[in-house]
Amino acid sequence: MTYCVAVRVAEGLVMLSDTRTNAGIDNISRFCKMFTFEQPGERVICMMTAGNLSMTQAVMSQLRRAIQKAETEDGDVETVLNVPTMFGVARLVGEQLRAVQSEYREGIMAQGAAADASILIAGQRKGGKHRLFLVYSAGNFIEATRDTPFFQIGEHKYGKPILDRVITPECGLEEALKAACVSMDSTLQSNLSVGMPLDLAVIPKDALGFSVQRRIEKDDARFADISRHWGKALRQGFAGLPNFID
Repeated sequence: MTYCVAVRVAEGLVMLSDTRTNAGIDNISRFCKMFTFEQPGERVICMMTAGNLSMTQAVMSQLRRAIQKAETEDGDVETVLNVPTMFGVARLVGEQLRAVQSEYREGIMAQGAAADASILIAGQRKGGKHRLFLVYSAGNFIEATRDTPFFQIGEHKYGKPILDRVITPECGLEEALKAACVSMDSTLQSNLSVGMPLDLAVIPKDALGFSVQRRIEKDDARFADISRHWGKALRQGFAGLPNFID
């Protein structure tokens, strides 16, 4: 399985994903689930995937193939790098996911495997707002709003409580990053199908590029420090709760 979380606040976007793929207790592998597309000064896009790995890899492959075709063969081909809006990016990804589902779903399900997939899309183009979308298997999608400033895909239940309590559109980018790390740490602690290393990307508003784009390994000192401090704060908070029965 996997866990991916994306947060949209006034100052920008934070994306964090794990790399574990579980096809049984004795068949665990690592695959990157974060994909980036960038034209510095023009647009920056980050996508994260969950669900059937063959489906999502096929979608990403087709998106990159379209970019190559537009550059070398036909400049009229629509790609995530030339559509005029982020909404258009989400539409293209949804259409491609729907096409892949249509082609492969029957065969995958005939083998007893799940064929569902979902994709998070975060980014900004020059002259537009920074936006966050969640694309479902059917190809339809929704956009993050002030009322719902974050999206999760995969094993989301363990990491949701901290986001519900902390994340608002007015949060700073650093606060959003810390909340995403705590959300991931909570999931790592409670679900063995989610695992290190992690992939992190941060897109400040109007930067049209990544301020942070790196892998977080198991021995990462900063992530370990956040995990340790969060665990200590939880224990202290629990110890300070009032008694329920006098």
